[in-house]
Amino acid sequence: MTDASMDTPTPRRKKISLVADDARTKKRNAAEKRFRAYGIGAIAIGLFFLLVLAVSILRSGIPAFTTTVVSVEFTLQQEDYDAAEKQLFKTKAYSNYFITALQTNLEGQGIKVSFDEAAIERIMGKIGSTLREYYRANPDKLGEPVDFSLSASSRVDGYFKGRVTREGIQDSRFLMKTDLDLVDALAEAGIVTTTFDWNFITGADSGVDNPGGAGIGASVAGSFFMMLVVLFLSLPIGVAASIYLEEFAPQNRWTDLVEVNISNLAAVPSIVFGILGLAVFIQFAHLPQSAPLVGGLVLTLMTLPTIIISTRASLKAVPPSIRDAALGVGASKMQSVFHHVLPLAMPGILTGTIIGLAQALGETAPLLLIGMVGFVARGYPDGFISGFIDPNSAMPAQIYTWAARADASFYEKAWGGIIILLIFLLTMNIIAIILRRRFERRW
Repeated sequence: MTDASMDTPTPRRKKISLVADDARTKKRNAAEKRFRAYGIGAIAIGLFFLLVLAVSILRSGIPAFTTTVVSVEFTLQQEDYDAAEKQLFKTKAYSNYFITALQTNLEGQGIKVSFDEAAIERIMGKIGSTLREYYRANPDKLGEPVDFSLSASSRVDGYFKGRVTREGIQDSRFLMKTDLDLVDALAEAGIVTTTFDWNFITGADSGVDNPGGAGIGASVAGSFFMMLVVLFLSLPIGVAASIYLEEFAPQNRWTDLVEVNISNLAAVPSIVFGILGLAVFIQFAHLPQSAPLVGGLVLTLMTLPTIIISTRASLKAVPPSIRDAALGVGASKMQSVFHHVLPLAMPGILTGTIIGLAQALGETAPLLLIGMVGFVARGYPDGFISGFIDPNSAMPAQIYTWAARADASFYEKAWGGIIILLIFLLTMNIIAIILRRRFERRW
């Protein structure tokens, strides 16, 4: 009897070529190509939006670094000064002298345009009071030609920057349409020019009616003193806490609770730290409001979790063989940590610290809650100690204050402040990269 299995043909296995790809290999390779294409597309989209953001910031912020000034050479004689001081309306007399001199200057260049004192005030402010204050403070300048560089009004400045147009302007007490004829004549005569605004970088905040005189310099000083507080508090406390938790603390429920809370604090919104600082440092401890000292304490609380987490990661990155070798030659636990582990982890510690400081430099909400707003920044502090305890502002709070004001010139200043803030942030991140490359060790 013949076995039935002998009659059943054995299926032949498909030959696999080492040169040609089979269907499954082609499908897998196609999936990998699609994944690479998705990654390249995601990077391209990110770079596109980054480019759009950079162009928007530069286009809106660069005009803040220029200002429109009225440069006039004016000579006041002694007899004119005496006559003006004898009149009831003294500043009006000075304005009349200035208008006469300006008309003579324009007519000498063949430019004929009529204007009055009100038009001059709308273009460059109260020139009469400015001249009177100058000559009262400098009587030796009488009879000599003096070059006055006066800031033009915000609307005249906007006219030269394209923010104000003849078609869109409406007659008001700030600027009339007919005033633009005088502005064009002054520009043709070279009296009205656009120059770099150093006051924006070095000056302090101004009132809501003087956007041209607003500067961010005092706020930069406030941020500097605030960052000093954050650096000298968060670095030693954060590093010490990290070393203890990573190298010396026993593994129990207490340390687990501490580690979980540190991780949770790193995700707490910054405004919560602002409320905490307001309640503890100002209302309970009665520290001075709006001071960089209080702002630094609040930002220290916010920065500590970031520094602790980054420092612990740097300590974990050091190979265990370094610790074992130090202990093997007779070093104590503390000696192995401070003499061997900590120097090797220092690049990561410095990088995490600088990144934490950069994050704190850009925070706004905590500073608003403790009162570090722009209107208190009337000038630079008188000394090093007063820089910590005197009311001041910080760059992000100053930018927020400008953006909240109605005048479009302040909004332009806010964009310019963003550029300065980004320069500081980029500088700090570049320093972090350089320090990591300088002290980095490979095993």
